[in-house]
Amino acid sequence: MTDIRTLTLAEIEDLSFRALVAAGTSEENARPLAMATAATEADGVASHGLAYIPIYCEHVQCGKVDGLAMPVLSHPKPGVVTVDAATGFAHSAIEKGFEALIPAAREQGVAVLAINNSYNCGVLGYHTYRLAQAGLVGLGFTNAPASIAPSGGSKPVVGTNPFSVAAPGPDGEPALLIDQSASTIAKSEVMKHAREGKPIPVGWALDADGNPTTDPEVGLKGSMAPSGGYKGVGVALMVELLAAALTGATLGINASPFSGTAGGPPKTGQFFIAIDPGATAQGAFETGVSGLVAAIRAQEGSHLPGDGRNAKRLTARVNGVAVNSSTLAKIEGML
Repeated sequence: MTDIRTLTLAEIEDLSFRALVAAGTSEENARPLAMATAATEADGVASHGLAYIPIYCEHVQCGKVDGLAMPVLSHPKPGVVTVDAATGFAHSAIEKGFEALIPAAREQGVAVLAINNSYNCGVLGYHTYRLAQAGLVGLGFTNAPASIAPSGGSKPVVGTNPFSVAAPGPDGEPALLIDQSASTIAKSEVMKHAREGKPIPVGWALDADGNPTTDPEVGLKGSMAPSGGYKGVGVALMVELLAAALTGATLGINASPFSGTAGGPPKTGQFFIAIDPGATAQGAFETGVSGLVAAIRAQEGSHLPGDGRNAKRLTARVNGVAVNSSTLAKIEGML
């Protein structure tokens, strides 16, 4: 049985923060990433939580990400905010961008945030969640190093490229939150299985010839299986258009990997759209969303996207999170 320890969310944030700073990250850049790490652990997405802290630290030390970067914000149009992440952490650039995006969306009714020269933004739904908390409908897109091959091909051309949509609810929490990648499973899950020496289910990844594989190492050298076949490829291309082409970021086919130390900064991008529902639905938005949610809840056994994460989040706020002791030991050894 795996040895585990239970940490509060505050302890997870503190440990993450101290490790990032010890590796050479400024406190200003470490704090938003540490907060996101704690929130990710609370949601039960361990692959993007504390397990990623040693990778972040390694990337600061090897120069794949600049821990001291200072993102540069511009406001070229009333409804457009841009941030040059300066090859630093995406979380810092998003934090800075949201400070301008949220008031712009409230003033204009809709506003967009384009980020380039960025890095892995972790769980995309964490960021759209924050827009919903601000009373806005939040849409998020982020591109990644190429790992999905085109329909009929076997060489990756686009990343797993997730998108997320979050709708505000009456209690300050999202009424609906969708967060999914263009692949059947997030690449980080395959990487996690490879680190642990565990096989992956059929349908997660393909070998270099485009055939299904249960070997995570083979899958990582091949390609990720797109969700829904050619439809998943279409989603990945849409996200690539928004998060890379529309932001001026590096295309996934040219971006260095988020894993390992080779290749320098990936310089990928993120794109967010924030919409004030009061400006478009004139007060009918809440009724529409609640009616949709109620129709789903009325069906026995049905659930909404994000229900699992939400349940874990509420539990974690009270009981903390069970964390692998070897992961904690690795992080604590870096301090």
